[in-house]
Amino acid sequence: MRLNLDTGQVTEARFVASPNCDARPEGAEVDLLVIHCISLPPHRYGGNDIEAFFCNCLDGSRHPYFHKIQHLKVSAHFLIRRDGELLQFVATHMRAWHAGVSEHHGRCDVNDFSIGVELEGADDQPFAERQYQTLIELTRVLTAVYPGIDAANLVGHCDVAPARKTDPGPYFDWKRYRGITNDGWRTEP
Repeated sequence: MRLNLDTGQVTEARFVASPNCDARPEGAEVDLLVIHCISLPPHRYGGNDIEAFFCNCLDGSRHPYFHKIQHLKVSAHFLIRRDGELLQFVATHMRAWHAGVSEHHGRCDVNDFSIGVELEGADDQPFAERQYQTLIELTRVLTAVYPGIDAANLVGHCDVAPARKTDPGPYFDWKRYRGITNDGWRTEP
């Protein structure tokens, strides 16, 4: 897996451009990776509803929950499907709209300096082995390009917006994921 430094796109990811992004503030350095989870409809996997949501094309008539969220303008840089497929919605040098009102170590507006990765799932269910494999490989690539992202800067949405969010939840294996730091996780871009 490689990150094209010119485009900000991971070459192995299927790119689906989201309009829900903008430029990072001048001088902002990416040094945080935020793990989220999402399923649309809740607790159902597969289909294109997450893609439609991140691209402002979600049909609110298809499910009652969709009617509640179809007006939201959100995105993430990446989505990792249950089968390990990697999708990218926003170039890494751009600001995705994934964290909302958020704070990390006294710095507000986490979207300014972070990369958001969504795992297809729910915070009350385990994640799939292939998702961990893709996430670890993606993290290795991102940390090679953004050296400020270290083990302390691998966080959950729950860590940067604890009053509002619980994802990725108690079933996410942080020990395993952060353990990649002990296994030579940094690689060349």
